[in-house]
Amino acid sequence: MTDSIPVITLDGPAASGKGTIAARVADALGFYYLDSGALYRIATLNALSKGIDLDDADALTASAEKLEPVFDGDRILLEGRDVTTAIRAEEVSAATSRVAAVLGVRAALFALQKNAARLSGLVADGRDMGTVVFPDAPLKIFMTATAAVRAERRYRQLLARGAAADLAVLTVDLEERDRRDRQRAEAPLKPADDARILDTSDMGIDEVVQTVIAWWKDVGLKGL
Repeated sequence: MTDSIPVITLDGPAASGKGTIAARVADALGFYYLDSGALYRIATLNALSKGIDLDDADALTASAEKLEPVFDGDRILLEGRDVTTAIRAEEVSAATSRVAAVLGVRAALFALQKNAARLSGLVADGRDMGTVVFPDAPLKIFMTATAAVRAERRYRQLLARGAAADLAVLTVDLEERDRRDRQRAEAPLKPADDARILDTSDMGIDEVVQTVIAWWKDVGLKGL
């Protein structure tokens, strides 16, 4: 079924802006949007709230296998609780790359991600959408920016939410998360062999969105 569904994948490191871009591109094209990172954040929040040791791969896997999140418009529900804001907390963000490195967790969430593909199309963002989940997608993009730029973006986001933030700490944290994501044994963060690299360090949101749409017009129909 998914082979006949147009898919655009947007992979990249934390705070590269891929979620914002993917959502806007999906809206512009009339496609569905998959925030795969939200699934890993949900798994992480669930583990933290239940006091699961983040070094206990078996417990993390068992917890992920039982997840039944509900995506209700802009809200995300877990066990009847609205966790839309909670999964974006910095504590969850900092721990997510550790949880995502667990092979069993990735396997548990794979089906949820794969089943998100539906007509008229899908824009999926994450770390391994183009390399693992949708390797046959006609357009794969690896979105990146310097750690300094990404930290500044995250810093502004946190301040806008009224949260305390330290730019230097955020920069170090992003660099450490990049290291973990790139060095993990299962589905490490890297561009797909046929991905287009998009460095957004000096680009505005509208410019990035238009670039992705232009690339889709260039290759989308050829991949179907």
